[in-house]
Amino acid sequence: MVFLNTMGRKTTLFDDSKASEPTKSKEVIPLDRLKDLDNKIAGAIKKVKALKAENAELEKKLQAMELSLGEKDAEIQRLTSEKSDIKGQIEGLLDELESIEED
Repeated sequence: MVFLNTMGRKTTLFDDSKASEPTKSKEVIPLDRLKDLDNKIAGAIKKVKALKAENAELEKKLQAMELSLGEKDAEIQRLTSEKSDIKGQIEGLLDELESIEED
């Protein structure tokens, strides 16, 4: 179907021109704006997916570092205990030396 607008130009139901219906209550969103919106949404979705993948990778690294930290803590405790034992042995030997020197 073809219509004549107020300026005498031929229009169809599919024309997006605002001049064809100036009394329209709803504004028609141009196709370019919809494409831009679609591109922005697609970009946002892509970014969210990338951030989720990065977050998952960081979670794995965090777990590995926490495991490593636990191992290091255990090693520190073992070395501290060993140091205490050696200190006790040295003090015992020094006490023996002092008792020998006193005799």
